[in-house]
Amino acid sequence: MLDQHINVLSLLKRVGEITGRKKFQKIVFISKKLGMPFHEKYNFHRYGPYSEELSLRLEELQQFGFISEIKEEKAGYHQYRYQVAANGEDFLNTKGNDRETFEQQKTVIEDMNACSSKFLELASTILFLEPADKEEIIKKVHTLKKTQKYSKQDIEQAYAHIEYWRQHLNKGR
Repeated sequence: MLDQHINVLSLLKRVGEITGRKKFQKIVFISKKLGMPFHEKYNFHRYGPYSEELSLRLEELQQFGFISEIKEEKAGYHQYRYQVAANGEDFLNTKGNDRETFEQQKTVIEDMNACSSKFLELASTILFLEPADKEEIIKKVHTLKKTQKYSKQDIEQAYAHIEYWRQHLNKGR
């Protein structure tokens, strides 16, 4: 029952900290699309793919005392930082394997975490729209993400990152 909670907790442990709910959503979605063991259902929302299941898991992990969610005031909006709490570390240790699954993917997960939320929103939108062809995806991105004003260079950079992540993960398999 807690397998999916453990996967989310293990991913967070691998990167140390994730800043932003949107960023957390995008990292898990992209990780899932790249073949990592996540099973949350996603729908398309204003900021791209969103999972109510993941939001509930994060809330439960916080209630269990396994993660800490720190709310910060940033230029007129709230931002949340997530870290594994001591109880979460203990819980992972009692599970025995600490989900070494994510050790191989650590570089990719860290690379995603280093990207901006806006960039991850673009990359996750592209992945959500696959398997449509690239030109169709670009048209849809410009329609769905009109307010973000993604340039052709932004989109090409997102495709390059997605390809890098895929290649890097395939090396470990």
